[in-house]
Amino acid sequence: MAANGPIIIAHRGASGERPEHTLGSYQLAIDQGADFIEPDLVSTKDGVLVARHENEISETTDVAAHPEFAERKTTKTIDGQRLTGWFTEDFTLAELKTLRAKERLPQLRPANTAYDGRWGVPTLDEIIVLVKRREQGTGRRIGLYPETKHPSHFRALGLPLEERLVATLAKAGYDGADDPVFIQSFEVDNLKRLNAMTELPLIQLMASVAGPPDHPDTTYAAMSTPEGLAKIALYADGVGLEKTMVIPRTADGKLGAPSRIVKDAHAAGLKVHIWTFRRENFFLPGEFKAGESPVAVGNVGAEIKAFLATGIDGLFSDNVTEAVAALR
Repeated sequence: MAANGPIIIAHRGASGERPEHTLGSYQLAIDQGADFIEPDLVSTKDGVLVARHENEISETTDVAAHPEFAERKTTKTIDGQRLTGWFTEDFTLAELKTLRAKERLPQLRPANTAYDGRWGVPTLDEIIVLVKRREQGTGRRIGLYPETKHPSHFRALGLPLEERLVATLAKAGYDGADDPVFIQSFEVDNLKRLNAMTELPLIQLMASVAGPPDHPDTTYAAMSTPEGLAKIALYADGVGLEKTMVIPRTADGKLGAPSRIVKDAHAAGLKVHIWTFRRENFFLPGEFKAGESPVAVGNVGAEIKAFLATGIDGLFSDNVTEAVAALR
């Protein structure tokens, strides 16, 4: 499916160096050597899949600066969280295309703000065109790793993500178990639905706290036991784990001893991909920080190497160059 050894998944593109989920971010990640690029997918009002980290877009676009959309600002409850802002499902694609993307973490990544306004909100179709073009230019296969964001929410609105995603991928030639695509979700039922719709590999995302939004009766901790992993293996091909589920942090913020979860997942026949490696001090374990400033760039390569030793099959990173160097 990809290069031998663990795969590098560009988290929202090269989001450590460009505003996330833009064509510029994805292209830079490809050029830096990513095996897969990761678009988070949400729906427009007219049912088009676009890439945004969330369906609430005030942090990642200039929508607040558009007086013509001022009345669209509203409050919604998404997966139990009350949010106020502007939501993709209230905009047609044509309306979204009038917006420009901006850096989501300007305090931590001030250099990225130089690219604010350069790109718009891309559709999944446009991302696929970019990937195919860069495949021709580089001579290597480049994978897609889409995440369905809030699928239960969109299905309840009559804007289901699964059918449109599978159809779009199939039209582009991605429909087999060996094609370079992983589809991921924090929810369970939409992965089960996808499992009946496509042969493409599926990844159950899990965090160190809480549980799947569509199954409030369970937790990710319960799903990460050997019994829970065996159940996941009935409908998915792998798990996407938060880093601390693989190597927990100690009380002083450093890396502790690895857990059993990689071995247990492999025993269940599941691949293990982990998220997310970022080079800023703010995100790093204590032993890899550079000084005290949260914005300073620490040694994320050393952190990645510590996790590679656990036997993982892939990793998400905002910083592809550092990830490539660590794997080499």
